[in-house]
Amino acid sequence: MGMTMTQKILAAHAGLDSVEAGQLIEADLDLVLGNDITSPVAIKEMEKMKVEGVFDKDKIALVPDHFVPNKDIKSAEHCKCVREFARRNEITNYFEVGEMGIEHALLPEKGLTVAGDVIIGADSHTCTYGALGAFSTGVGSTDMAAGMATGKAWFKVPSALKFILTGKPSKWVSGKDVILHIIGMIGVDGALYKSLEFTGDGIQNLSMDDRFTIANMAIEAGAKNGIFPVDDAAVAYMKEHSSRPYKIYEADADAVYDEEYTIDLASLKSTVAFPHLPENTHTLDEIDEIAINQVVIGSCTNGRLDDLRTAAEVLKGRHVAKGMRCIIIPATQKIYMDAMEEGLLKTFIEAGAVVSTPTCGPCLGGYMGILAEGERCVSTTNRNFVGRMGHVKSEIYLASPAVAAASAVTGKISGPEEL
Repeated sequence: MGMTMTQKILAAHAGLDSVEAGQLIEADLDLVLGNDITSPVAIKEMEKMKVEGVFDKDKIALVPDHFVPNKDIKSAEHCKCVREFARRNEITNYFEVGEMGIEHALLPEKGLTVAGDVIIGADSHTCTYGALGAFSTGVGSTDMAAGMATGKAWFKVPSALKFILTGKPSKWVSGKDVILHIIGMIGVDGALYKSLEFTGDGIQNLSMDDRFTIANMAIEAGAKNGIFPVDDAAVAYMKEHSSRPYKIYEADADAVYDEEYTIDLASLKSTVAFPHLPENTHTLDEIDEIAINQVVIGSCTNGRLDDLRTAAEVLKGRHVAKGMRCIIIPATQKIYMDAMEEGLLKTFIEAGAVVSTPTCGPCLGGYMGILAEGERCVSTTNRNFVGRMGHVKSEIYLASPAVAAASAVTGKISGPEEL
């Protein structure tokens, strides 16, 4: 029986000739990731294990990004715990304020994730690195602790759903619209513990930033991971950002998939996920007038340079609506610098938006954009659960940077075509 791309990577890291869906394996890890919320829990678990040191100081990445720069005493204590652990264990890839960024944008940028890797992270959106042809998935802090101690993790080999992408998306349709369309189609549990495997000639029409966005939100369909084939664009990205060797795996022709779907990218429209689930999707042409109070453009999903360029293109020469808050958060220091050098930050500020240092901040209701009772926000983040960004009676509408920027100008959910 043939294997999927994910199954081949897991088999190789388990030292097996083949694996099949449902099989339990122990796999070697190429990278273990933690942030300022999840790492302190893992560090305390390691202390309970009475483990001396970590399995490999070069294969652990600690990225304080959720409440950083620290918003209060508790967040400062969490970061202090991570900082001291990193110093004690001489962790190579610990990123302090001034170096840090939102973890899932920072790690590929730093060249720490490449094709063929097996990566676990104590954050559910660790599946982002599937854009580069890696198997990456989120785990709990206890599994992170075991990974840091042993360099290994247990997995149940996932079955897979195959998405054949064809065609070329229209001007304002991006990776965010693609993944929202998919989640709307199969539901938030439509891929429960399965691998989302993307293929088809339409992939060549998706930028790497589009692919990172799509892989990032695989978890919002319940998936174990999302993964893309390694094409010329992925190879060029890795060569630009990393000196690590990579390995390309391809699914067998007779690989078994639970379901196969074909999506014509040219037919997709700008899509918005209404409260309070990412599956509650509507295309812009189906939406009546919905007034909003705030826009957030950023996060591990849509804080990359392509996202900021799109937002700037929409906001150029325009102004945020009176009474509207528009918060823009570049995902890393490099993205911030590139955006500054391109003049994007000037465009944002002239349009009446504010620009933040890299942080997850408002995405999880942390800070830098908390919602009050009854407020509505259009956000490029990845979750719109009840109370996710603040008050339990606030509402979050998930959208692309193009829709978010246009909505900031009009004060209601809008597309750039309406400006």
